[in-house]
Amino acid sequence: MHDNRRITEVRLDRFIRERINPAVYTRSIPLKLSSWDVPDEPVSVMEALRHDFLPQEHGAAWGKPWGTKWLRLQGDVPEGWGTGPDTAVEIVADIGFTTEAPGFQCEGIAWRPDGTIIKAISPRNQYIPLKLLGSGMSVDFYIEAAANPDVAQGWTFAATPYGDKSTAGTAPQYRLGTIAIAELNQTVWELQQDIGTIAGLMHELPTELPRRHEILRALERMMDLMDPDDVAGTAAAGRAALAEVLSRPAYASAHQLVATGHAHIDSAWLWPVRETIRKCARTFSNVVALMDEDPGFVFSCSSAQQFAWMKEFYPELFGRIREKVKAGQFVPVGGMWVESDTNMPCGEAMARQFIEGKNFFLDEFGVECREAWLPDSFGYSAALPQIVKSAGSRWFLTQKISWNQINRMPHHTFNWEGIDGTRLFTHFPPVDTYNSELSARDLAHAERNYRDHGRGTTSLVPFGYGDGGGGPTREMLAAGHRAANLEGSPKVRIGSAESFFTEAEEEYTALPVWAGEMYLELHRGTYTSQAQTKRGNRRSEHLLREAELWCATAAVRTAGAFEYPAAELKRLWRLVLLHQFHDILPGSSIAWVHQDAERNYAAISEGLETLIGQAATALLGEGSQTFLLNAAPHSRSGVPALGVAEPAAAKEPVQATAADDGYVLDNGVIRAVLDSDGLLASLTDYATGREAIAPGTRGNLLELHRDTPNEWDAWDIDEFYRRNVKPLTEAQAVSLERSGTSAVVVVNRVAGSSPVTQRILLEAGSDSLSITTAVDWQEHEKLLKLGFPLDVRADRSASETQFGHVFRPTHVNTSWEAAKFEICAHRWIHVAEPGYGVAISNSSTYGHDVTRSIRESDGGTTTEVRLSLLRAPKFPDPAADRGQHELTVTIRPGAGIAEAVEEGYRTNLVPRLVRGAHGAEPLFAVDNPALVIESVKLAEDGSGDVVVRLYESLGQRSIGSLTANFPATSAEATDLLERTTEAPGVRISAGDAGKHAAAELSLRPFQLVTLRFAR
Repeated sequence: MHDNRRITEVRLDRFIRERINPAVYTRSIPLKLSSWDVPDEPVSVMEALRHDFLPQEHGAAWGKPWGTKWLRLQGDVPEGWGTGPDTAVEIVADIGFTTEAPGFQCEGIAWRPDGTIIKAISPRNQYIPLKLLGSGMSVDFYIEAAANPDVAQGWTFAATPYGDKSTAGTAPQYRLGTIAIAELNQTVWELQQDIGTIAGLMHELPTELPRRHEILRALERMMDLMDPDDVAGTAAAGRAALAEVLSRPAYASAHQLVATGHAHIDSAWLWPVRETIRKCARTFSNVVALMDEDPGFVFSCSSAQQFAWMKEFYPELFGRIREKVKAGQFVPVGGMWVESDTNMPCGEAMARQFIEGKNFFLDEFGVECREAWLPDSFGYSAALPQIVKSAGSRWFLTQKISWNQINRMPHHTFNWEGIDGTRLFTHFPPVDTYNSELSARDLAHAERNYRDHGRGTTSLVPFGYGDGGGGPTREMLAAGHRAANLEGSPKVRIGSAESFFTEAEEEYTALPVWAGEMYLELHRGTYTSQAQTKRGNRRSEHLLREAELWCATAAVRTAGAFEYPAAELKRLWRLVLLHQFHDILPGSSIAWVHQDAERNYAAISEGLETLIGQAATALLGEGSQTFLLNAAPHSRSGVPALGVAEPAAAKEPVQATAADDGYVLDNGVIRAVLDSDGLLASLTDYATGREAIAPGTRGNLLELHRDTPNEWDAWDIDEFYRRNVKPLTEAQAVSLERSGTSAVVVVNRVAGSSPVTQRILLEAGSDSLSITTAVDWQEHEKLLKLGFPLDVRADRSASETQFGHVFRPTHVNTSWEAAKFEICAHRWIHVAEPGYGVAISNSSTYGHDVTRSIRESDGGTTTEVRLSLLRAPKFPDPAADRGQHELTVTIRPGAGIAEAVEEGYRTNLVPRLVRGAHGAEPLFAVDNPALVIESVKLAEDGSGDVVVRLYESLGQRSIGSLTANFPATSAEATDLLERTTEAPGVRISAGDAGKHAAAELSLRPFQLVTLRFAR
């Protein structure tokens, strides 16, 4: 047989384009338009409807960037329309959509005159059924049209002014398209879906398979049978020609896909939070409208924050969502407040993501999510399995690791083992997207790509337009239904994530194991971009620790005279959790988002400082004595951990002397030598006598790198940045200052065009040298690093993560290790050889790199630790990080892991001195410093019980006692949601008339424990 396959395929493409698609709507008439332009920020529907609407011309340009236009659509349906057995009347509303996907351009939502939502419109979802208007055969409703600019600009990563309202301009972005009453031919639409499914499948099948040719000939027969001049009249015949090939059942061994509706809506990204709220309303209104049409449609929706926005701003829509949740169609998933970053939030913040998210879903819907759902976060902390399990969940889903540049994960379904040994059932959808359209291409890719064939038979497919929202469409549902049991295709079943996990867990029991972090081999710049946002996050996390601790202490110690501000603390926690979303904290959003974040962090700081001040006043009373509030889990200046007392007397002043045009700082604990350029020539500790700085090198070395990643500017640091570097070895001025018993060397230098002032501080009695770097950052596409070459043969580095630390090799034996050329650490990083180590802490820096080299001079090893201080990407915020910054780093020689942990808290919990009449005993005492108290608060249920969360910090088996220093009659171990649970290694001793309740602890490495003490 002659091969005319390509001829028929080209014929089909044109037949669809020129005959089928135009015939879906058989006839249409334009609607009468009037409009009102919102002067500035969006307004509520009722406020908008109070304004005068002026006549609006069809086809007119509209929409300054970030502007809103309200359109009123009026008209009457012509007699006889929609009365046929396969016809219906719809409104088609094109407000200027481009061919780009939804979510990255203009969007609209339709409102009835009574202020209730109908549904949204978007580029691939432009219809509004007449029956939803509730007005018979007349049309009278409104569209709230949002002129969101195309910040992405085709993903060219060019600098754009659109991310900031002050630079976005006022030029209209869009032009109104067809806005009309139209008659839908249901048979033609169904034929369109038939062709889409079967033709898509054909293109995915090998040419050697008979099935591919069978489909091609069926499509050919369909075109031969139909009249191109009467598509509507012959559409039924066309469907009949395809019926047999569409009815062929799938292979018995076909892969099974559970398809769950989804709309991954970034809580902020290339749009501000205020627009995310409207995106949620648009998407969710589409979803509930689809559910009304298809009772089998299931939609998985994460992020309690987005539900909370609906409850606050769109209560009528939230009520409809609540009903669909009850029906099992609108399914809350994930159990987190937002889909957060997992690299940078502290342990307590990660715990609160689940505490706030799961409690919201339980309170509002009576639903407990059993899966963690993070399809798009930029790598996954090795501490996450324990946190997820401690929150009462059992499964984990992500997709982002499919973006790895170098190495491919070996499994799609596996057990993920965390730093403490907790294992979590984990799934990567092999479809490699959370925005599937359920196209034949997506389904075939999922089946071919699945790496666990022969052991597992099922995977998950989240479908629906995401990132900027939109969600599933009726076309996607049609594709899913047609692929339910179709030869050559995987079997598709619409269902929930829980149904998938339950089935997969039962089927696939002998799971492979992945131990440790799931490092994303991409987006490494997110540890550094937008340093002010990261500083605000770090400061907020520690202020929240202080506020909860002192408010709880005051509530207990004053016998109820001080009221614990639970509601205000919850509000502030939720605001911090919102800003840990995976495009806010990582610094990958437009300028508007980060400007909002900085304002919010300032308000958070003010609110928490007020709470701390009120608690301190209630706790200490009125007086003139000076007390140190020590919120750290370690004693400080003679004040016990978590306690309040007068600080110890000042130690002997630091000795500071000039030497070789530099300075020597010596406090009897450590000795630092700074050369004439303010570089660290020597650092020794008297306990070991070891020199920390490698021979022939200098520490405190600032380096300016070219930073021009191939794409994803704010996200990525590419390895070749190392090849272009300028060491900033010359100082403009170096001077010595005294500050009480401390000594400070002040260094002025320039990084490119950016003035830099460093204050190198040694305090009396301190184990570490502190370096504060103040920069007026004015660079473009540059990376500023601060390096310390250490005389340590370290084969691995230890980096703090949530409730523990992770080790990473310093060598690059494999491609997996080489890919980790930039790593994330929280408050500290530590490198060591047996018997000696160095800890480096920071106040708000997350990006680090650790390399090593062998010295020719003596054969010794130089291990260099560098911190990434600042970047200057041009997309999506061309002014990212421009301005004033202050970053503090400490270096502590002769330090083990325990000292690194202590140094991290010391750097981030600044001593708080207050005046009062008397001190206050800590609420809890621990007799083993390896057991670190992370949080002290009152119980979520308002009972007044005291909750303490602690963890084993050294990565070893640790034994100790936790004692309550207040009348506590009983105690129990709980999960993160403060529900009674079993905790291995925890033995409670109840309080009695002479003793307070206590807990004997024998904890495994990094074990996390939450205890609740009843007062």
